[in-house]
Amino acid sequence: MQEISWSDFEKIMLVAGTIKRVEPFPEARKPAYKVWVDFGPYGERKTSAQITRLYTVEDLIGRQIIGVINFPEKQIGPFRSQFLLSGFETEAGVVLSALERPVPNGTRLS
Repeated sequence: MQEISWSDFEKIMLVAGTIKRVEPFPEARKPAYKVWVDFGPYGERKTSAQITRLYTVEDLIGRQIIGVINFPEKQIGPFRSQFLLSGFETEAGVVLSALERPVPNGTRLS
């Protein structure tokens, strides 16, 4: 594992947001959802997320998540992903990163 400096960490925009909309993504190669998140002052952004094994659409609406919002956009089939939804890969599926209590959308991890 390569160490990074504090200035490297400061470049990563890890930001809290609230999931507003979720749709199935049948065109994806692996089971996934299309997810739209409100990041407050950073606006609403969308992503594709392979989180279907542990979460239903209903589980996700209104949940606060942590996203990396300063990666370049990425084309995933017919869909344009605008951020990375953070989570932990497990044998059961991806477990979303969670906040211990609510914070304003757009709050940056520090």
